[in-house]
Amino acid sequence: MEREELETIPGVGAKTAERLTELDDPEAALAAGDVATLARAPGISDGRAARIARAAIRDRHGDDGDFLATARAREIYEDALGLLQERAVTHYAEKRLETLYPSASESRIEEVRAFASEAVEREPTPEVREALEGVEPLEAPRDVRVRDRCLATNDAETYSEAREAVPEMSVELVEDARGIADLARGYSTVVVLDAGFTGVEVDGDVRVEPNALEDPVSVVPERTLAFFARNRDRLRAAAAVHRAAGIDAPCDIETLDEALSRLNEDGTVAGDDDLEALEDAVSDLDAAVSMAEGVANDHLREAIEERDVTIEGTDLLSLVERGAGVDSLLERELADEFAAAVEAARDRFVDTLGVEDYESLARQAFGEEPTFPVEHDERVVERLREELTAERDRRAARLKRDLADDLGEMRDPAEELVDAALELDVELAIARFAEDFDCVFPTFEGRGFEIEGGRSPLLDVGFEAVEPVDYGVGGVALLSGVNSGGKTSTLDLVALVVVLGQMGLPVPAENVRLERFEALHYQAKTQGTLDAGAFESTLREFGSLVAGERTRLVLVDELESITEPGASAVIIAGILEALTESDSTAVFVSHLAGEIREAAAVDVTVDGIEALGLEDGELQVNRSPVKDHLARSTPELIVEKLAEEGTDDVFYRDLLEKFD
Repeated sequence: MEREELETIPGVGAKTAERLTELDDPEAALAAGDVATLARAPGISDGRAARIARAAIRDRHGDDGDFLATARAREIYEDALGLLQERAVTHYAEKRLETLYPSASESRIEEVRAFASEAVEREPTPEVREALEGVEPLEAPRDVRVRDRCLATNDAETYSEAREAVPEMSVELVEDARGIADLARGYSTVVVLDAGFTGVEVDGDVRVEPNALEDPVSVVPERTLAFFARNRDRLRAAAAVHRAAGIDAPCDIETLDEALSRLNEDGTVAGDDDLEALEDAVSDLDAAVSMAEGVANDHLREAIEERDVTIEGTDLLSLVERGAGVDSLLERELADEFAAAVEAARDRFVDTLGVEDYESLARQAFGEEPTFPVEHDERVVERLREELTAERDRRAARLKRDLADDLGEMRDPAEELVDAALELDVELAIARFAEDFDCVFPTFEGRGFEIEGGRSPLLDVGFEAVEPVDYGVGGVALLSGVNSGGKTSTLDLVALVVVLGQMGLPVPAENVRLERFEALHYQAKTQGTLDAGAFESTLREFGSLVAGERTRLVLVDELESITEPGASAVIIAGILEALTESDSTAVFVSHLAGEIREAAAVDVTVDGIEALGLEDGELQVNRSPVKDHLARSTPELIVEKLAEEGTDDVFYRDLLEKFD
């Protein structure tokens, strides 16, 4: 997918498009809403990836993104999304769930519905959730550098190509074999990129590989190893998720785990005894030399202390005349003891190093010339250090290549393993949501909505304590009822059911039928009377609302609070008249239902949340609205209660008659 094509996606600018082109297949990632893959692009966070994915999805389905038409509608969506995200384990799943949104597009609704239908069949066991806690999207390793090897070429173009293809290694320009020989003295391995150097003979590990840049990973196995080392815990957690969930993995989990066990946290190879011996030998070389010298000198000192050495005058005079010193004395009088001391030093040195292949050279570190104190041959030790270091680096490189070959074959399956675990968390969040709130999938047919046994999880009580609500509207209706009877909660339930249903998700009810609405307008209750400017703005909003042919769901909570009660009834009546003639479905909550019905020039359905009475001062309510019923107000119930108490005062009975 070209950068220009990516820039056609709303919200994707030139810089973001350039970053997305770094992905192997950005088109597939965008089509699938694959947040994990999109987030692998440089500089793209999970949150940004979710927004890009959502924009691409909308673009693909021709969705204008205007379904949530008011602030309150958006709040309901955010609440619904929050309930889903609370049931996710991983940060990735939280962001991935943000790609789900209410849509007017039938194809988008059905796409998510198919996904969610499979998701609700998942079982979110504690074992799976625990395993998910360690899963995160894979990360590219940072600052991979290879210092023991280099690339060499005598061609400027190849030099530039190599620096770009293998930034982890030093690339050197050479003129001839002498230049390569110089490099071989400073690096454990030199990879020559020019076929013209084939057959060159120089000391050191020099390899002529003209095709090396075609497979950079073979040149730099550290690239693969660093990736797996950085993501080792995440891969193992993803494997644990597959085991706990009993789902098929894209690779053999046991093989992957065995390969990972051969890898240290720093990307080096673990578990090779010979390499560990070489590493110990190099790091302990100076200490081993010092220890061996100590053994020899202790041995020789004890021998001297235990012997009485007598030198006749003529012998002493001869030694002095020759300028001889202690060395000659040792050679003459303590030759056997010195030889034994040197042999002990050699044995200790070899044993301490623990590398059999270098025993012969190691023994040469202590010569046979008698000295006291016994000292090592620094030239031999330095040669030994160079050979041990070179062999260590060569063996480490071989082991790295072998392990990188094994792991390299699992790179793509490993990414799929983690992606599958992360996507499983998204599915399990939906499954938990559906289970926690007794959800069903709605059907889309007819006009308006019909909810049976709906229970809102947005209330400030435990879900098990929420009373089920039955309610349906196929046109325009007024909803009346007592204060605190549940009118606003009913609107919230309707809005939540519609939002979830048009996200393609199950809804908290026993049975639901919905029209596929093109927009949701939810006008929340206004706090206090609006000033003239705000009042005009509100009327303009409703003016644009009744225009056009969009199938909207309009939910309005106590619009009468925007101005004086008398004017409010007339204004609401006019709005309802206009909505009746449109394709909209509307529910207006109002305490002025009677007045509005009288002011309207069309028949307006009035539904009521019926109060059953007062019990111990607590209002008893039938939460399901009664169709075609103007509900009584709280004051009327209180007056009725006082009138029924049997007092002789006719005041309450006369007052009650005023409500008729």
